[in-house]
Amino acid sequence: MDIKNEVLAILDEVLSLNGRAASFELDTALLGAVPELDSMAVVGVINMLEERFGFIVEDDEIDGTAFATVGSLVEFVEGKLG
Repeated sequence: MDIKNEVLAILDEVLSLNGRAASFELDTALLGAVPELDSMAVVGVINMLEERFGFIVEDDEIDGTAFATVGSLVEFVEGKLG
């Protein structure tokens, strides 16, 4: 499973980016840079990550740094799967 591509697919779906996420790189900024990623969208992304990857995210496990870039979000997922 390619975690980066899965994360990009989730971002594209939850944020209704219509394929824009496919051009995102690991250093692409998310929080504060992608207008669609507001607090409600963050919750949606977390829920979809939980469903897609089969893990649970506790409230104290995640903060804004996980959503700083595509790479930080991928690293968060990898950490949960590791």
